[in-house]
Amino acid sequence: MAKKNDRIVYQRDDGSWVNKRVQGERASGIHSKQGDAAAQAKEQIQNAGGGELIIKGRDGKIRSKDTIAPGNDPRSIKDTEH
Repeated sequence: MAKKNDRIVYQRDDGSWVNKRVQGERASGIHSKQGDAAAQAKEQIQNAGGGELIIKGRDGKIRSKDTIAPGNDPRSIKDTEH
């Protein structure tokens, strides 16, 4: 389930890259480069207290999912060494 701070970066039909909240209706930013959209999204997630960043490739498929600090990664591996 998406949280309020989670953001997604994807490419529109016109070739521009969008940064928006997963549950949002409008884009927070439109960029000519995917890296610029991802950087803005990451900064917004950090400023909002952490969350998930989802980046889609040109084909529309998810390329990566990253937990941005100070978020809590539910799949983190705990150190089991004694």
